[in-house]
Amino acid sequence: MREHLEQLVGQALADLLPDGPADGVDTSAQISRTRDPRHGDFTTNLAMRLAKPLRRKPREIAEALVERMPAADWLDAVTIAGPGFVNFKLSANAYRQELMSIITQAEVYGRSEQGKGTKVLVEYVSANPTGPLHVGHGRLAAYGASVANLLRATGHTVHEEYYVNDAGRQMNILGASVWIRYAQQHGLDVALPAKAYQGDYVGDIARQLRADHEAELLLDAAAVSAALASASGDEEQELDRLIEFLSTQLGDERFRRCVEAALDHILADIRRDLAEFGVTPDRWFSERSLVTAGALDRALAEVRRRGHLYDKDGAVWFKATDFGDDQDRVVVRDNGAPTYFASDIAYHFEKRERGFDVLLDVLGADHHGYVARLRGGLEAMGEKGDTLEVRLIQFVALYRGKERVAMGTRSGEYVTLRDLRNEVGNDVARFFYVMRSNDQHLDFDLELAASQSDDNPVYYIQYAFARIASILRRRQDQDLPPPRLADAQLQLLEESQEMALLIALSRYPEVVELAANNRAPQTLVHYLRELAAAFHTYYGAHKVLVDDVELANARTLLALGTQQVLHNGLSLLGVSPPERM
Repeated sequence: MREHLEQLVGQALADLLPDGPADGVDTSAQISRTRDPRHGDFTTNLAMRLAKPLRRKPREIAEALVERMPAADWLDAVTIAGPGFVNFKLSANAYRQELMSIITQAEVYGRSEQGKGTKVLVEYVSANPTGPLHVGHGRLAAYGASVANLLRATGHTVHEEYYVNDAGRQMNILGASVWIRYAQQHGLDVALPAKAYQGDYVGDIARQLRADHEAELLLDAAAVSAALASASGDEEQELDRLIEFLSTQLGDERFRRCVEAALDHILADIRRDLAEFGVTPDRWFSERSLVTAGALDRALAEVRRRGHLYDKDGAVWFKATDFGDDQDRVVVRDNGAPTYFASDIAYHFEKRERGFDVLLDVLGADHHGYVARLRGGLEAMGEKGDTLEVRLIQFVALYRGKERVAMGTRSGEYVTLRDLRNEVGNDVARFFYVMRSNDQHLDFDLELAASQSDDNPVYYIQYAFARIASILRRRQDQDLPPPRLADAQLQLLEESQEMALLIALSRYPEVVELAANNRAPQTLVHYLRELAAAFHTYYGAHKVLVDDVELANARTLLALGTQQVLHNGLSLLGVSPPERM
């Protein structure tokens, strides 16, 4: 509908300014819904925006635009309000025509080409492969996948990626944790350090390692205990001593078997978990590949060529303070190992090398201080810092009754995403995760999620879809043929609840566009709930399958249009529309 109004305004403006506007003057119609329906359905502030460049009063410009506005049979009135708003009142027939568009366009209704030509790489979840995904990771997954769907729906070219942190200290800690469990399963008296990974899954990996290598990787228990004792009670140092000992005594290649066994096991579990959750990244990008493919060397060479690296105390430093950071940052340690920051800036440089216009990172809220640093890294390589867009996802608090469940991958005290999905189902989990803005904390109410009541928004929306499916089954039971759009008497849809539902349906394309532009799937969530409410209200007030065949057909088409929009919207959120409940 907005597109048609924009065309009318454009024609009126072309008549008003036959030579065109001056350079730099914004003449976009910027059509929006009115806040108060008494002022019409849509409005534009174009006249006020043109007042200064045209040196005329806003109301005079508004009057000139209205005088030149072409007639349209779907437009009841064009009026001027306030200092120069031009308001549009659509006819009831306009909304009935929109219902026809919904039914004919079906699954593509609401999609647009707004983002055509823009390539977006959405990187999300990217949890360290050191344990199963927990409920916090689930929020990143649901949000990232939903945003990617919204961007595709608005014409963007979208690529989804999971960055696998398969290098560095955390993987070595995991490998060492697995080795300790492997040694214990062989009867060795060795203790698992307090800061090692404690979860039952570590034992599962160790059992597979034992099956694959039997006693080949065993070492003397006393020597291991002595190495740990030399850490003098420092728990983090204890881990480092264990890793150093295993790397030395087993040799790097044999210790890597422990690490690789853990990585393969956990990454396979993460892949399955996400796939079952309806999240399937296009690529799983290995951090180690940055080294093997040369991207890390290329990135650091470019930063050095531009004068933003220096050597100090045997390490290589990035002049982060040149880009607003509070201190310079190490990118290569004195032992020659790259830091996480070096890998991250190389990864984002590599994304730009692949031709992506927007680098959209979905990160946990604890990465807040990292955003400016990453942008600085891009700028240091000659890239535009604003190509990086970061959406921080606040934490999830999971409640069982009044008890809050603690989570932490090393301690093993956490609720996995799989546990949550098994308890409440994929649909509820996907929906609840995106009900609130990503920058707000989320309290996941398990009791509400499991309830079959109007208070549960997933149930409420899905029930509207299922109700419509029930109507269609009853038509079949009565041997009524499907209503034909060509023969539809849609002018019979004139009850107030019918018009309210028609107006609600017409908002869907705008909602999708708004949700995509703002990276805000909760906008779509709120809309779907409002649409379901409009349908339930209508269903409670009026019978659909009445004796009047033409009216029954018209009302069935209205129900079909509602079902289609519910289907389209739920699909963007990764939620299924059930035929029965």
